[in-house]
Amino acid sequence: MMTSLPAMPQPMTPMPHAGLAAPMPGAMARPSVPADPTKIAKAARDFEAMVLGEFLKPMFDAPEPKKNLFGGGAGERTWKPMLIDEIGKQIASAGGLGLAAPIQAAMLRMQQAASR
Repeated sequence: MMTSLPAMPQPMTPMPHAGLAAPMPGAMARPSVPADPTKIAKAARDFEAMVLGEFLKPMFDAPEPKKNLFGGGAGERTWKPMLIDEIGKQIASAGGLGLAAPIQAAMLRMQQAASR
């Protein structure tokens, strides 16, 4: 016995932004309140952790599925990316590659320039 599948929903059409002017190309939004330096530091550390995770991904890709770290399967496909992300976070929290400090400094400079 065959069952029929429900009809696929149609994609929504974008709604026009009534009464809003389009932003000028290259224009940056000016924040009304200066960003919290601790939040900027956390964002910089999180970015470094993400970069480290991306660097680590190729190390966990085995050419032959039977010889990889966890033996393959759905469990590996689910958990391996989370493991790689956590390893990246641990490396970043231990000092990482030193990317967080210059990124934080650049973010603070951008914040100061935008608030002028």
